[in-house]
Amino acid sequence: MIKDINKLPNDPQTLKAMLLQLQGELDASNEKVEYLLEQFRLAQQKRFGASSEAHLGQGELFNEAEVEDDKTEVVKQEVSYTRRQPKRQNLPKDLPREVIIHDISDDEKTCDCCGEALHQMGESVSEKLEFIPAQIKVIEHVRLKYSCRGCDKHGTKNKVKIAPLPTSTIPKGIATPSLLSQIITSKYQYGLPLYRQESMFKQYGIALGRKTMSEWMIKSSILFKPIVERLQQVQLEQCVIHADETPLKVIKEDKKKCYMWVYCTGTDSPNESDIPNIVIYDYQNSRAGSCPVKYLGDFNGYLQVDGYAGYHQVGATLVGCMAHARRKFKEAEQSQPKGKTGKSNWALNHIQKLYRIETGLKGKSVDEKFAVREECSVPLLNEFKEWLDKSAEQVPPKSAIGKAISYSRNQWHTLSVYVEDGHLAIDNNRAERAVKPFVIGRKNWMFSNTANGADASAVLYSIIETAKANGLIPFDYLLHCFEHLATGSDDIDAIMPWNIGIS
Repeated sequence: MIKDINKLPNDPQTLKAMLLQLQGELDASNEKVEYLLEQFRLAQQKRFGASSEAHLGQGELFNEAEVEDDKTEVVKQEVSYTRRQPKRQNLPKDLPREVIIHDISDDEKTCDCCGEALHQMGESVSEKLEFIPAQIKVIEHVRLKYSCRGCDKHGTKNKVKIAPLPTSTIPKGIATPSLLSQIITSKYQYGLPLYRQESMFKQYGIALGRKTMSEWMIKSSILFKPIVERLQQVQLEQCVIHADETPLKVIKEDKKKCYMWVYCTGTDSPNESDIPNIVIYDYQNSRAGSCPVKYLGDFNGYLQVDGYAGYHQVGATLVGCMAHARRKFKEAEQSQPKGKTGKSNWALNHIQKLYRIETGLKGKSVDEKFAVREECSVPLLNEFKEWLDKSAEQVPPKSAIGKAISYSRNQWHTLSVYVEDGHLAIDNNRAERAVKPFVIGRKNWMFSNTANGADASAVLYSIIETAKANGLIPFDYLLHCFEHLATGSDDIDAIMPWNIGIS
């Protein structure tokens, strides 16, 4: 840089070129400073701020409510209503009940004014909920033996007759179907590691080691494998599958990171879709694109996923996730100086309009969804695409907003597919919610020891989450399956979750 003004060139063209060079260097410097400030604000948000998607779901992605005070009105979009006072729900009528009558003394059953006898005019009932700790009992199978005394007298070889043992879920083991169901649901539904369950059993004076329980889990998963295989067959016959993946540490694997893949059909709740509710976990020792190819085989329907490139190897039509696109713009908004609005706000508001349409489509038929999207969503998507293309030329590509715009443009061919079929969703939250129980469980037990253990976890998670998605109580469903399989029946369809009435 020239500090002495007398040393500036006299030639106007040379001076102009020098000024242009200095301006370019200044612009680059300003861009770098702005980028560093963005990264600083994002780091602050991640460290100290609240999650932007603490409750992720269609219609629940955005905090649209303005609460003016704790009692008055709540305004959500164009809809306003008065906040209702919380009301305690009645306890289920089918629970066992112990009725305790509280009465006044005989001396009090006269009128304080005239002395006449009081008559009962009614009663006031209040409910309290009592918790009875789990009960454990031992089932003794006593088999009576029979022999022939006549043969004994004559020295004839006597054949002893004895009743056969009932079929056991775990041969030569002490575990009953109810005990196995309890251990499985405690770990895979409620995230309670086996070492903690071992401690709980000790409280009842039972020495049940985690190694034994671990072996039971693997043996149980082998029993349930045909059920999961049948669920996979049904799943691959559907028109739409959601997929996601999450890392898993397996100690005795060569790879540093292994992965649990999840594949879903239907919805989170029963009776909301004509597609069966199925959740299947698939353990693989990598994140390679060959993993979904191996699972999906010849599936050529719609596969709804995030932007991971590995899914491009499958033969299905990929459908993108608008929630992921929104997340990028949310990060860009958080990187802005406090109180300032910009392009990210426009994008978030526009995506919000698309989600508002989806909220109104809940419970509608496939044809109705397609028609409404064609009329309302397609114009909004076209407007969004035009804005993305125009804005891409106006922002630095390495800035937070630049990255958000670039992501949406690169993924546009998948982000806009959902309007083609009423079976499709605007995002991949179905799979993200399905993988969450595994992520929560992983925080408690942290890793699997072997690949066999990870495979067993995949099978048992599949059974638990599919049961939940079909409105079943997992413990009851597991117990039902154990008892059915113990009979030796090969009728797997009879115990598909949608074919039984456990609740």
